[in-house]
Amino acid sequence: MTLLQKINDPAELRTLSRAELGMLADELRTYLLESVARTGGHLSSNLGTVELTIALHYVFNTPEDRIVWDVGHQTYPHKILTGRRDRMPTLRQQGGLSGFPRRDESIYDTFGTAHSSTSISAALGMALAARTKGEKRHSVAVIGDGAMTAGMAFEALNNVGVYEDIKMLVVLNDNDMSISPPVGALNRYLARLMSGKFYAAAKNVGKSMLPPSMRELAKRFEEHAKGMLVPATLFEEFGLNYIGPIDGHDLESLIPTLQNLKNLDGPQFLHVVTKKGQGYKLAEADPVLYHGPGKFNPSEGIKPATVTKTTYTQVFGDWLCDMAAQDERLVGITPAMREGSGMVRFEQQFPERYYDVGIAEQHAVTFAAGLACEGLKPVLAIYSTFLQRGYDQLIHDVALQNLDVTFALDRAGLVGADGATHAGNYDLAYLRCIPNMVVMAASDENECRQMLTTGFRYPGPAAVRYPRGVGIGAAVDASLAPLPMGKGELKRKGRQVAILAFGTMLAPSMGAAELLNASVANMRFIKPLDAALVAELAATHELIVTVEEGCIMGGAGSAVAEALAAAGIVKPLLQLGLPDKFIDHGDAQQLLAQCGLDAAGIAASIRQRSHAEEPRLVVNN
Repeated sequence: MTLLQKINDPAELRTLSRAELGMLADELRTYLLESVARTGGHLSSNLGTVELTIALHYVFNTPEDRIVWDVGHQTYPHKILTGRRDRMPTLRQQGGLSGFPRRDESIYDTFGTAHSSTSISAALGMALAARTKGEKRHSVAVIGDGAMTAGMAFEALNNVGVYEDIKMLVVLNDNDMSISPPVGALNRYLARLMSGKFYAAAKNVGKSMLPPSMRELAKRFEEHAKGMLVPATLFEEFGLNYIGPIDGHDLESLIPTLQNLKNLDGPQFLHVVTKKGQGYKLAEADPVLYHGPGKFNPSEGIKPATVTKTTYTQVFGDWLCDMAAQDERLVGITPAMREGSGMVRFEQQFPERYYDVGIAEQHAVTFAAGLACEGLKPVLAIYSTFLQRGYDQLIHDVALQNLDVTFALDRAGLVGADGATHAGNYDLAYLRCIPNMVVMAASDENECRQMLTTGFRYPGPAAVRYPRGVGIGAAVDASLAPLPMGKGELKRKGRQVAILAFGTMLAPSMGAAELLNASVANMRFIKPLDAALVAELAATHELIVTVEEGCIMGGAGSAVAEALAAAGIVKPLLQLGLPDKFIDHGDAQQLLAQCGLDAAGIAASIRQRSHAEEPRLVVNN
């Protein structure tokens, strides 16, 4: 039996000798690589936290002591060491382990952190709760350097420093990467800590001029470049006792340092330097490629995928470059998701018009507003779930001032393996209630391109939502033609039942319509809604059905209900969409089917409703 097989909880980990911990790290890294290669998931970030995870669970009395991981995609070693090793083959699959910490999955997952930069706030709350309750336990926030770019992290640091009697440690996991390459002044500051005069002087003095106690430190610095102390830092100005940087892969440095910090009172800050992809040369060389791979052979590495259909992200990336070539006012913005949002080619072709603002969605939205104030036409590429973080800025800074900002909302609807934390289920509801907004949902790749042009040419805030992954295989027109504003189209003429489909639900609605001989409208616009088309279909059909890949409450179906009410039209209305619950991770198409949003499910819901209506409403079988 290997050491790893003997560890089912951190208490067993703490019985190992220090020499055995190094062996455990090697076994854990090997198991992690082999496991993720079989299931897909986050790899580079987890390879970089193996020793840090071991050290934290070895020194702190978890779960009594609380550890909050930020961002949560670096917690696979934590999951393996806290009794979930045998469930790793189910990672990110329906009914299996989440790819992020979940409070209902394990008592060791103290806080859900699939969105970044929340750990310090949560850990401070836990520390002050312990103080209030008279409990002698520690709170630890492990925050990645990318997550430190968000304003919320600094808001929390500003608050932490005023409490001098709490047992709290902030661990900065500095791996010089978030997902995309690092940006911003903080990254440059951390780089200076690693290459400043203090280090250079310590290294260049040489062994002959140092006392024996310092020679080992100098030697370790030469070997690791991560073992010295910095006299004063930005973090000390916040009231935290700063230690570091230290080598995050050296257990002989990590464990004694953590033990010393554990015995100190007041808020502590430990700067740990790790390497993303540590121990797997391919991931070390290209941590972005190996950030969240699918299944692959570890001995061969990731092979180029054979893609037969274009992804919506590629459609956006191509459109962005084409429109930028035509209109020099266009600028592109991403909050640290260059690869995920399809902006790599845009950065290469238009570097002076490309802005990566880091993991800072609030700033991204208001930054776009500032650009728009000066006559530029910003396009903010952002996942639907992340725009939630800039909602006040969207209302106050963009829409209220009716500024010309285009929002490209990737990952709208269900996202599969990433689950509820990343699903874009709410944008239709939270956008359509905002004055001045135009809101569109693409039904295929070509329509996505047309909508992006429509939104870009609209002189105000506009959002285009599109899903993760490939489209239906529609041919994409290379032109930059817009759609007529606020106009839907009738795609199929049937009888009795009219299905009003929004975005990705057009294809399954067409399938259901074939089973029922129903009419189908591709509504295209959620706002402004094509009220005339709604009224026309209501006048010629007995049942109106709305279908959307978003929450029913306040969504596109609600917009149709409001339009009918405003026109004084009384007509049976069936609203289909995502249920009022958080939908877990799994295969996206299977999840949609379980929500009744495939062709068979839509047809079944309409038949069930038809049987409850008047006898004259009988749909064809």
